[in-house]
Amino acid sequence: MLEWSYHSRSAADTDRLGRLVGQCSQRGAIVALYGDLGTGKTVFVRGVASGLGASPRAVSSPTFVLIHEYQGQWPLAHVDLYRLRNAAELEHVGLSDYLDGRTVVAIEWAEKAGPELPQDRLEIHLSYGEGLSRDILLKATGQCSRGVLTCVKQRGARWRAAAMAPKTERAR
Repeated sequence: MLEWSYHSRSAADTDRLGRLVGQCSQRGAIVALYGDLGTGKTVFVRGVASGLGASPRAVSSPTFVLIHEYQGQWPLAHVDLYRLRNAAELEHVGLSDYLDGRTVVAIEWAEKAGPELPQDRLEIHLSYGEGLSRDILLKATGQCSRGVLTCVKQRGARWRAAAMAPKTERAR
């Protein structure tokens, strides 16, 4: 299993990481989000939508609808399982319709999917840090998700290097 951790200092950082995941995703990618209420799962999905070329302003928590669809480079299905009482209710949600290999699927509260969750997925574990910061652990569980995470890690290393580089003054 391939893993990578990221310390987000703000919602904008979380969105930026989500955007990178969207840019690195291919058709059929599954993004499984885990975390307490308010840790930034929907913010992360907004970033994924933006990275896929969909409008991030259209993204909202699908808590009452359960699945929202967005069009970008690849279709994105944003699934929120918060209100599910058990995995058996997934049959009525229609999640399996989106696991067709053509759609990028982002699933909030993925732990509620139980065994219905695809084996190959990019797991995003968000937890509270100090203040507005979040600790984000990304885990690839299969070949497709490993490709996405490898891309994210390579580009993320450039972010970290750029953040650590000394600022230079512009010539006047």
